[in-house]
Amino acid sequence: MHVHRGARRSGAPRVTLLTEGTYPHSHGGVSVWCDQLVTGMPDVDFDVLAVTGSGREPLAWDLPPHVSHVLSVPMWGPAPDGRPPRGRAARRLADAYEKFTAALLDPGAEAGFGPALYALAHAAGDGRLSPFLRSDAAISVLTSVWRRPGLAVREARPTLHDAITATALLEHALRPLSAPPPAEGVAHAVSGGVAVLPGLAALERNGVPLLLTEHGVYLRERYLGYRTAPYRWPVKAVVLGFFRLLAEESYRKAALITPGNRYNRLWEEEGGADPESIRTVYNGVDPAAFPPAGPEPDAPTLSWAGRVDPIKDLETLIRSLALVRERMPAVRLRLFGGTPRGGEAYRERCEALAAELGHADAVTFEGRVDDIKDAYAAGNVVMLSSISEGFPFTLIEAMSCGRATVSTDVGGVREAVGDTGLVVPPRDPAAMAEAALTLLGDPVRRRAMGEAARLRVIERFTLRQTVDTFRAIYHELAAGERRPEPARIVLPVPAVSGTGSLAG
Repeated sequence: MHVHRGARRSGAPRVTLLTEGTYPHSHGGVSVWCDQLVTGMPDVDFDVLAVTGSGREPLAWDLPPHVSHVLSVPMWGPAPDGRPPRGRAARRLADAYEKFTAALLDPGAEAGFGPALYALAHAAGDGRLSPFLRSDAAISVLTSVWRRPGLAVREARPTLHDAITATALLEHALRPLSAPPPAEGVAHAVSGGVAVLPGLAALERNGVPLLLTEHGVYLRERYLGYRTAPYRWPVKAVVLGFFRLLAEESYRKAALITPGNRYNRLWEEEGGADPESIRTVYNGVDPAAFPPAGPEPDAPTLSWAGRVDPIKDLETLIRSLALVRERMPAVRLRLFGGTPRGGEAYRERCEALAAELGHADAVTFEGRVDDIKDAYAAGNVVMLSSISEGFPFTLIEAMSCGRATVSTDVGGVREAVGDTGLVVPPRDPAAMAEAALTLLGDPVRRRAMGEAARLRVIERFTLRQTVDTFRAIYHELAAGERRPEPARIVLPVPAVSGTGSLAG
């Protein structure tokens, strides 16, 4: 889907937002953040290059006039148009692809990843990459690399089915390279991973500076996700090798990296980012839009807000409720938020768990709420049970509403909360239950924590601070103030398990 919305303005900085699965086609924390930046900067011209699922997703946000173009790049819809290369061009592309796949599997060949990636990007721009990757030639390249002596993945005895699967996954992951890369201004990738691909192509082809903002650690989330993915180890080795080397390339090439917390910064430095190119910028909210929530509910209630997704680990939250109700039987859990398409099975699993534990009557899935403030007001305590987060909006919104919180110690949660809420280890129902019982049983402490939480947001995490910081960054990068490329640092290769599981 290509939406043309208006003419460019002379003299206004131009920023192309590079997104994946978020703005402007879906809701969620990162989409809220994008909307805040766009609506907060009417003096900046924006384009959006959005990596989507099918390409048929409707716009979920009302876009202001200074968003000029929206281009949707589907990863799972129809393949990009084009023809497979022939003759010398086919041999050059096969050679580049061989270097590319070798880099994913052989630590000694990793230096070839960047040059091979940009060769693939040029082929994608000419409409040749996707047809090539859907051909037998690409499968033959991968199988020949897999057979090289000394490769750890060879010991897992890759099959033809593995080669077909891995090649198909790479073809889909590389589809963003088929989009026309930004030709001017600043390319701002609002996550790592495949959203960065057009930005890297824009830097290599047009000299457009790349700004990278990671809310969660994309690479870490891929590691977590592929632990339970239904693929054998050879396939996981290819795909995770791609995401690892893409992260390193992104960190090296970005003119500036703006993590939302210090935890992300550690991953980025480990991945090869020059510390001088990293600037932490916290998410912010408008305290006036999230005023004190008012009276607490009469019945003791835990509330949660977000999207129903495995990374939010609602199963731990439900198990913790069961432990809470052993000592406070009247406690309820209200879950606010939509279920993404494809996530219905996870919601059903959570509902089944509540029923299995005997608490189906106390757990309610409320769906999307018109005013998110109602979700925070619905609880005496607001919960966050995620196994991975950046700097979560739901947490600082709840804090701005003056609610005490219990959160898992992931990402920037501890930086956000400080001493105004309780922080517990992830995937620990007993610790989460104990923290919830502590606050439910002490209304004076709960009220004091809520008041301190709102004051902390006002002092440190306002939307105006966030928008002003990024406006200054856009002007800085558009003016050509770019940093030198840092030295290459290689992340350790994930351990190989003969059973097909991902260690770590």
